[in-house]
Amino acid sequence: MLTDDHAAWGHASSTGLGFTHHTIVDAHFAACRDPYLELLARAGLRPGRRVLDVGCGSGEFLPHLARITGEGGHLSAVDLADEHVALVRQRSQEWDLPCSFDVRQGSALRLPYADNSFDAVWCANTVQYLDDDQLATALSEMRRVVRAGGIVAVKELDASLITARPAPPYLFSDFFRAAAAAPGYARQLLRTRDLHRWLREAGLSDVRQQTVLIEHHAPLSTAAREFYGLACARLADQARTAAAKEGAGADAVARDAWDAFADPNGPEHPLDAPYAYISEGNALAVGIVPSDDVASRPPAGEAPGL
Repeated sequence: MLTDDHAAWGHASSTGLGFTHHTIVDAHFAACRDPYLELLARAGLRPGRRVLDVGCGSGEFLPHLARITGEGGHLSAVDLADEHVALVRQRSQEWDLPCSFDVRQGSALRLPYADNSFDAVWCANTVQYLDDDQLATALSEMRRVVRAGGIVAVKELDASLITARPAPPYLFSDFFRAAAAAPGYARQLLRTRDLHRWLREAGLSDVRQQTVLIEHHAPLSTAAREFYGLACARLADQARTAAAKEGAGADAVARDAWDAFADPNGPEHPLDAPYAYISEGNALAVGIVPSDDVASRPPAGEAPGL
């Protein structure tokens, strides 16, 4: 059975969550920058508003959010990892942001802001780390801190669209299907196509969702080769561990295919092949806080301390 411990997925930050260290976060953004920014542009954020980035990580989206917000607006950011908050504070001094800005340490499950504090929330590559109950709580918190008529926009990786060539066609889908047999991170990576339902169940209206396929063809860019080489190596490590436990019953073809991905700098790495290809999916789900939402809320006040 595949282990589903977050840290086992590698590149963990101080939170213990896999793929959250700023080096891997930065590498992923660099590899997918253009389609990521296209999704951001489709979120419907407008100039002159108060915007919150929930789970800002190392801050790669923040300069772009600031350009949308512009003069007269305000941008806030919150992240669970103390070192991300410190890094964002440092980087923000170099960004020359056009709007006022602040960043805090805090949890998406208990946002440290008063009710109705923002016109919009942006949350990217964060809800994959939340189980179902936590996701419902986080969306409720995002709704709470956004004024009536404001926007909640969630962008997330859709692992069902991850594949690579040269490799057996079902290598990655079989991996995630096996890993998702039990509740945990892998299953959460496969929940993305249902985000529209989660936003509706959180009480948001006018919900819309779009899923895009991000594709990389040989020769891969330096950024794509760096990120996907590391990411595939972590998946290979997970798959090979599972195969070792299965012993003679393991799929030999899949085992050999994962072996080829194990060393991100291997001399015959599949991603360096003449016809190499790798893809991932990303979904953007956007909802509006209903106009009658304020009437149903308790009096505004700072959220309880973390």
